[in-house]
Amino acid sequence: VEIEESGGGLVQPGGSLRLSCKAYGFAFDIAAMAWFRQAPGKGREGVSCISWTDAPSYADAVKGRFTISRDNAKNRLYLEMKSLTPEDTGMYYCAPRIEHRYCSTSWSGFEHWGRGTQVTVSS
Repeated sequence: VEIEESGGGLVQPGGSLRLSCKAYGFAFDIAAMAWFRQAPGKGREGVSCISWTDAPSYADAVKGRFTISRDNAKNRLYLEMKSLTPEDTGMYYCAPRIEHRYCSTSWSGFEHWGRGTQVTVSS
């Protein structure tokens, strides 16, 4: 399994970013896919997940501001982030829920990780 995240950067509060993830080595089109993040000094938390049928789910902290999408033809996962705040700062990771077609409310079943892409929201 290979996972590569990109698209992070430094953005001012209220700004936007679009994260992208390439993932290979498994059946991408039938796996649920998710974005996680880890803020400095905190544990990794689930941000958003999308099922193989394109059904999205979001953590309460990002609902209405973030949009997850996928392109199975390109083995790519995306996260459109708007109205960013300093609390969104962290390393963002893409992860497949291999052998699971649907997301989990407990954010379990994710065992493969990329190196992440850093998002910093600061003025």
